[in-house]
Amino acid sequence: MTTTTPDPTSVLRTAFQKSVANYWNTNQEDPVNLWLGQIDDLYHHHYGLGEYDPSVLEGPEDTRDERIIKEMHRLETAQADVLLDHLGDVRPEDKLLDAGSGRGGTSIMANARFGCEIDGISISEYQVGFANDQAQKRGVADKVRFHFRNMLDSQLATGSRKAIWTNETTMYVDLNQAFAEFSRLLEFGGRYVCITGCYNDITGGPSRAVSQIDQHYICNIHPRSEYFRALAANGLAPIKVLDLTPDTIPYWELRAKSSVATGIEDPFLTAYKEGSFHYLLIVADKI
Repeated sequence: MTTTTPDPTSVLRTAFQKSVANYWNTNQEDPVNLWLGQIDDLYHHHYGLGEYDPSVLEGPEDTRDERIIKEMHRLETAQADVLLDHLGDVRPEDKLLDAGSGRGGTSIMANARFGCEIDGISISEYQVGFANDQAQKRGVADKVRFHFRNMLDSQLATGSRKAIWTNETTMYVDLNQAFAEFSRLLEFGGRYVCITGCYNDITGGPSRAVSQIDQHYICNIHPRSEYFRALAANGLAPIKVLDLTPDTIPYWELRAKSSVATGIEDPFLTAYKEGSFHYLLIVADKI
């Protein structure tokens, strides 16, 4: 499969997409992603799950931050493992899609677990280059490939994917358009797994904290109900929904104590704890 870089105007079709791509292209040295990835050369672009080890806050002060960074990376890798746990019976001959693949960490983990081929898609040329370099460095570039493309128009063959996932990327796209493309790509019975933040419909709209998150990341957080409407409209039947909110709060509490804190930690914690924002895992099968 070719990985020739297309004309950016064919990938970035709206002013919003251009602004999102510019954000990720110009935040190349963001320590939140880079410092954590340097722990084991596995670079993520998402948050963590699970209780943190409180002992990292104890001990010598001069190594305290190093301990916190390492523990945060453990939690974000655990999040990726939870996602991969829900992909179903994936075999080495299958093909997967990582839609919104960031620096490629989850795709590399998927290949290590399943031995299958994975294509990753991002609208950030920088991320695509970084991820392909990582795949090359690990000796898996023959099976793990990253492309500068739009997930709404993947250019991949119809029915070619056993499973697709999005990991904190759906807030950058129209859900109906995205799920229509995923439905096209999945084989009958194929699986889609989504981990996302979404706002609580009952509150009548995004809270101030949710709006702060939107502004910080230049995204468009969707209401919870919109996911299920768009899935149903595109032949994707939810078989499991997990509220991961309680499991992600410890990550944010630990991050707030770290040197990579950016100030967005308080809005996340406020939104989660007040119930205006939810961190969901949705598993759906193509019918």
